[in-house]
Amino acid sequence: MTVLILGGTTEARALAGALPDGTVISSLAGRTSSPLLPAGEVRIGGFGGVDGLVAFLRERRVDVLVDATHAFAERISANAAAAATAAGIPLLVLRRPGWTEQAGDDWRRVPDLASAAALLPRLGRRIFLTTGRQGIAAFAGLDACRFLARSVEPPAPPMPRQLEVVLDRGPFTVEGESRLLREHRIDVLVSKDSGGSDAKLVAARQQGIPVVLVDRPPAPPAAATVGAVDEAVAWLKAAAR
Repeated sequence: MTVLILGGTTEARALAGALPDGTVISSLAGRTSSPLLPAGEVRIGGFGGVDGLVAFLRERRVDVLVDATHAFAERISANAAAAATAAGIPLLVLRRPGWTEQAGDDWRRVPDLASAAALLPRLGRRIFLTTGRQGIAAFAGLDACRFLARSVEPPAPPMPRQLEVVLDRGPFTVEGESRLLREHRIDVLVSKDSGGSDAKLVAARQQGIPVVLVDRPPAPPAAATVGAVDEAVAWLKAAAR
């Protein structure tokens, strides 16, 4: 069975490494210049929309398409659902669970980045952005706030006038996140509800810092959705029988 994984996430790399050699193709969008590569065959770059993805699925005789992209990769997920239907193959969505508010948290959930930006002036002035470099533009007009942003690569304009960028890649620890919050005197954390490591949320909880959390967009309908790599492996083994 040939499996195409639309990846770029930790779970996508782990899944590629867990499947037998020669059965998996991983596709990365190519938005970073030095991505962490999974095991097996890797292609980098877009397909050219739904039609291009369908053509690739048929050309490579892909049996199962796995959407293991970021929870906020709306366009890619929609294209994956449409292409799997058009090609007549199963679609498996591998998506890590989102975060759950704990005792002591001070969260404000918002539907999108624009809503997060509108809320910030009422919460604080020193903001830690962990929304990814493509989300920084949404905060460009907030001149009264000072921003610390973390991303793998430098962001492109538009950007906030008062912005410091830390180039770093996880995983991060609670100790490290706590130190970062203290050193930069952060009083608000902004993040997308991407799930995974919650070190920054634990650090914010411990220091009494409010969190603005952007809700996930609705996922496209799929034949199956799993939240962990071992569940995906089990599903694929069953599909191969």
